[in-house]
Amino acid sequence: MSNSLRDQLLGLGFKSAPKPPTPAKPAPRAHPQTPAKAAAGKPSRDGKPRHDRNVKPQGGDIDLAKAFAIRAQKEKDERIEAERIKQEEARLRREARAKLEAFLKDKALNASDADHVRHFDYGGKIKRIHVNAEQLKALNAGLLGVVQQNGRYLLVTAEVLEQVEAIFSQAVALKVDPNAPAADDPYSDPQYQVPDDLVW
Repeated sequence: MSNSLRDQLLGLGFKSAPKPPTPAKPAPRAHPQTPAKAAAGKPSRDGKPRHDRNVKPQGGDIDLAKAFAIRAQKEKDERIEAERIKQEEARLRREARAKLEAFLKDKALNASDADHVRHFDYGGKIKRIHVNAEQLKALNAGLLGVVQQNGRYLLVTAEVLEQVEAIFSQAVALKVDPNAPAADDPYSDPQYQVPDDLVW
């Protein structure tokens, strides 16, 4: 169709044909992002980049390893503290024993003519000490007591026994309460005593 005919048609009121729309350029494809990366690229409310805020490592391996490390450190600290307490208790025991040894010097009443045996329970085992007749009566009456020192059993007065208890209570081997029923101390019963006429 010539331009003149086109002009004539336009002059008669015909409109020109609409131009076909130009195709829009496709939007660039966004790479898929993890939620952590997507959050990292957005600014926070205070306007600062969020590249290291609330970013959790992928998977729980790092968190689990951190938890194990914290637990291991805690257990190590507990072992060190327990060992420290153990060593401190051992030091205090050594000091108490040394003080007790100095205190008990020349205070033992063990008699050379002891011909009676007094049994007693100490440390979960049955122990014995040799006493004479008068000491046996005083021991059962609570006027005397028994102290363990370096594997030996020393007979002491009730007053000394009280001071020993204050210094190192674990050394008190036998302390008789005269007001306690006889059943509390079965070895005070006469049937456990050595008869006077027994020949060794």
